[in-house]
Amino acid sequence: MKKITSTTLAIAILVIASAFNLAFNLESKLLLDGKIELKIPEDFELMKEDMLKVKYPMESRPTLVYTNESGGINVALNHTQNKADQDMITAYKDNLVQTFKSVYPSTKWKELGVKEINGRKVGYMELVTPAMDTEIYNLLFLPILKAGCLFAHLIVQKDMKDWTPVGKEIMNSLIVK
Repeated sequence: MKKITSTTLAIAILVIASAFNLAFNLESKLLLDGKIELKIPEDFELMKEDMLKVKYPMESRPTLVYTNESGGINVALNHTQNKADQDMITAYKDNLVQTFKSVYPSTKWKELGVKEINGRKVGYMELVTPAMDTEIYNLLFLPILKAGCLFAHLIVQKDMKDWTPVGKEIMNSLIVK
C-alpha cells in the first residue's frame, strides 16, 4: 500500500510540474523586408504602436517588436543604417558593452562575445539589468546586414530560467539573406 501511495504522489507531482512547464513553439519569420529570417515564438504578435511608445518612449525606439500578450517578453529589432562590415562586429559589441556598463553599472554580466551563426559573425551579450521592481534578462545579438547593423534584443521581465535557452535558440536561428 505504501508503494502505491508513493507512486501516486510521484505521478501527481509530475503532472502538476508538466502543467506549469511553459511550451515555447518557435516559427521562422522573414523580417525587415526579407533581409533576415528569425524564429519568433508563434504566439507573439507585433507590438501595437501605442504600447510601443509607452515601452520605448525615446524616438530611437526599435524598428520592429514582437511581444507576448502581457507585453513582458519582447523580441525587439532595430535596423540601423550605420555603415558596417563583418570586421567591425567586435568593435560594435565592445561599444555596446561600454554603453551598458555606464548606463547600468549594476548589470550582472552572464556572457558576451562574437560567434558565427549560419555563416555570419554575430556579436552577443547576455546580461541582467535592474528595473524598478524586478530584474530584466537581456540577450542582445548584433549581426551586420548588407545595409547597416541589426540590433536584436530579447527582453524578459519574468521567467528568466525558462527563457534563457529560448533566447539562445532565437539567436542561433538567425539567417541573414
